[in-house]
Amino acid sequence: MFISTAFAQTAPAAAGGGDMLSSLGSMLPLVLMFVVLYFVMIRPQMKRQKEARAMIEALAKGDEVATSGGLLGKITQMGEQYLTIEISKGVEVQVQRSAVVQVLPKGAIK
Repeated sequence: MFISTAFAQTAPAAAGGGDMLSSLGSMLPLVLMFVVLYFVMIRPQMKRQKEARAMIEALAKGDEVATSGGLLGKITQMGEQYLTIEISKGVEVQVQRSAVVQVLPKGAIK
């Protein structure tokens, strides 16, 4: 009574593969955004992780390091997961290998 009958209208048919071309055209900005995101954010982050992993694996006894907590010291003992760092004469601390964020040049700690 109060609702009138609605008739569906179709868009005029495009020639041949027009539907495929329009769907690819509408997905193109999304694909381009993903490619830009990959090269701007994801790829550099993976490169930094790879460099950090290589630095941690290359640690050796006697290296001077800085930890994520801000401690500076010299590596005195090495284990599989942990390092013992001498932060002062006679003061040694045990930290996880992953806590090391930087290897300092020799003689940086006095």
